[in-house]
Amino acid sequence: MANYKVKVLDVRPVTHNVHAFTIEKPEGFNYVPGQATDLSIVKENWENEKRPFTFTSLQESDFLQFTIKSYPDRNGVTNQLLYVEPGDYFEISDAWGAIEYQGEGVFLAGGAGITPFIAIFRDLYSRNKIGNNKLFFSNKTTADIILKEEFETMLGNNFHKIISAENVDGCYYGRINKGFLQENITDFTRHFYVCGPDPFIASILDALQELGAHAETLVFEK
Repeated sequence: MANYKVKVLDVRPVTHNVHAFTIEKPEGFNYVPGQATDLSIVKENWENEKRPFTFTSLQESDFLQFTIKSYPDRNGVTNQLLYVEPGDYFEISDAWGAIEYQGEGVFLAGGAGITPFIAIFRDLYSRNKIGNNKLFFSNKTTADIILKEEFETMLGNNFHKIISAENVDGCYYGRINKGFLQENITDFTRHFYVCGPDPFIASILDALQELGAHAETLVFEK
């Protein structure tokens, strides 16, 4: 797998703890919406600290973009990203990953697990092919919702916000679990796209299969 040294072109806030990083796109670089790369910061002591991050830009753009949540309480790569500025460098690998669009369905995301779906929905929207795809996006608070206005524009009433730590108008109060899925989904023969923390993925996949979803229709990072 090849590696590429690329310059950071822009850094901008998305939420209180999420930033969008725009970087150079290597000549001939390709990826499928939903795929990721292994990324490191080209700074002393951090060059070998590779972490997976998902592309959130459109394929046809002349740049690459990542939308990354930082965890300041952890002295890791995402915390170091808070100090990255335009002109700094990343190293990225070729694209990889099992998440890609396979047809209309239901997208289930927990927190920063939304990132593979950003590129998928941006791609579909740019081609006027959003269709009847639905997104159920779970977060602790409304302040944690990544790209809320953009998802509302792209998906309209098919964008559903689930909040576990606040009870606010326009959002479902609680968590995505078997009961929630049973209450809000009538057709379990559709494609289901699942991404989030490992416990979230495991519990959602188990619940979907108990409710009749077929293994071949479940799209997640294996």
